[in-house]
Amino acid sequence: MVDKKLKVLLIIEQCNPDWSSVPLEGYKYFQGLNHLVDVTLVTHERNKEAVEKRQQHNNVIFIHESDFIKKYYKFVAGIAAKGKVNWPLLNTLTYPIYAEFNDQVYKKFKTQIINGDYDIVHAITPMMPRYPYKVVKVCQHTPFLLGPVNGGVPYPPGFREKAREEYAYLNFLRAIGRALIPGYKETYQKADRILAGSTYTLNLLKDLFKIPDTKISLFYENGIDKSFLVEDKSKYPKNKDKINLLFVGRLVPYKCADIVIEAISKLEHFIQDKIVLTIVGDGSEKTKLENLVQKLGLSERVKFTGRIPQQETLNYYSQADIFCFPSIREFGGAVVLEAMACGLPCVVANNGGIGEYVTEETGFKIEPLSREYLTQELTDKIKLLVEDEQLRKNMSTKAVERAREFIWENKAVKIVELYEQIIKHKNQSSK
Repeated sequence: MVDKKLKVLLIIEQCNPDWSSVPLEGYKYFQGLNHLVDVTLVTHERNKEAVEKRQQHNNVIFIHESDFIKKYYKFVAGIAAKGKVNWPLLNTLTYPIYAEFNDQVYKKFKTQIINGDYDIVHAITPMMPRYPYKVVKVCQHTPFLLGPVNGGVPYPPGFREKAREEYAYLNFLRAIGRALIPGYKETYQKADRILAGSTYTLNLLKDLFKIPDTKISLFYENGIDKSFLVEDKSKYPKNKDKINLLFVGRLVPYKCADIVIEAISKLEHFIQDKIVLTIVGDGSEKTKLENLVQKLGLSERVKFTGRIPQQETLNYYSQADIFCFPSIREFGGAVVLEAMACGLPCVVANNGGIGEYVTEETGFKIEPLSREYLTQELTDKIKLLVEDEQLRKNMSTKAVERAREFIWENKAVKIVELYEQIIKHKNQSSK
């Protein structure tokens, strides 16, 4: 007899395979779970075209957006998302857009949830720990799983200038939102289980809502595709005369591509002659970074690719030897997992999720005590890895092993195991 698949109501407002970051993550969770359980996906209508063209999904409900909210979004984008994005302001002003979605999901599914049509309700995006889910009100008998939620990581004290450039002085809006947004506290207090995408977020939520250990657990936000796993790097041709360093990410202040460039400038010339740094990505800082390269006389050693399709980054990872990513405030940091999957020793700043991916066997984590300290430590670690080929090889092997834990299919299996545990506990508690 074949076991009946669990019926799951999966709420992923941001679920889009054509986009990057959270919308792509949302789709990857849906894609993995859809093969294992009976999923009804609820997402925003803005994702309809991208989701439907990928493959045939029978149970996808697209939530309509009103004309008023469409106009409101254009207005907000003009204020906060023009040029360099003011994320604290944008996240605050866009809440009414999410609130409409949240309310419609509740109205559409509350009766079905009350009637027990689903074995579990799982809400994944938005991932930031600042949004409520109204359906938790009717999940008295149906388990409600939230997450992984991730975010809230502060800027290190030694990087106030970077924080100002990223409008961090507006982060007080988070606390205001927690106090004023209806249903926010109720979501976290009534959830049967919360998954936190990083240790920082886990401790933040436990402190904010007095959540017991039995109701919250660590579940890293990001995953990787199997296609990124590179077992044999020798099949990828590369410049054998150079050690290839790589940075992948948006060129914005907190990602700290400028620190990578400055770290290279501090290397002795005989080390500099052995390396090439490729910076993959685009953003508001690109011109400034290009000027810095010129100023430091590194034009022959630092190359910019501009923005490229996500899947094409595999070519750059595969041809690289060392991944340098001293981002000082990273929540998910998918690029670090991708680099590890391609066998790259990673040198990262230890603040947020990326410091939890990297182990002593797979790379180096640098405490972001100050700009000067982070830069010098990055210089030292690059030198060590350039000069010690055996260390690079050892870390490369361990990096691939570590990355296997984050394959999307494996994460989906772990979530289904969690579903079964949560459902069992809910049933026992209701007896």
